[in-house]
Amino acid sequence: MTDSDETIELVERLARLIANEGHSHGLKPAQWEALRYLARANRFSRTPGGLTAYLGVTKGTVSQTLMALERAGLVEKTANPGDGRSVRLDLSAKGRALLALDGMASIRQALAGLAPERQAALREGLAALMQVALVARGGRAFGICRDCRHFAWDARGPGAHFCRLLEQPLEDAEAGQICQEQQAA
Repeated sequence: MTDSDETIELVERLARLIANEGHSHGLKPAQWEALRYLARANRFSRTPGGLTAYLGVTKGTVSQTLMALERAGLVEKTANPGDGRSVRLDLSAKGRALLALDGMASIRQALAGLAPERQAALREGLAALMQVALVARGGRAFGICRDCRHFAWDARGPGAHFCRLLEQPLEDAEAGQICQEQQAA
């Protein structure tokens, strides 16, 4: 077995552990992934299309996932203020409360037990692997807003940033959220 094979096997086993955690509290793994995405995505990316692109699944899968989450009172759909033809997705108070019980806590705890330099190396390596795999599939990487070439720090004063691509003001909290439009600086 090559080093690459061993690495892929480890990634697969870790993914299986994570997926198994995804069956807690009566939700399916895709539903947990949707909740996690909505908690981390900026307002421009919290759409059914953004979720579809991020998860790399079909529109039908996302539609079914969102209907189940909406029926359970975990997600709310509202008209998108910037485009009345589309909807924006937000976690409800119940969804945020359930996310606090996410089974990923055991994985986070294991990761926190690693030395900071090992965590950084793992994060960088997995990000590079994800980028290459997504490009090969024709997918988009998404990324953190503040790391985008269109992000303007403090453009409107301290903590008041600006997205030059979407020509929209950004709050300080949005700087650390993921964005479907992100293009590495």
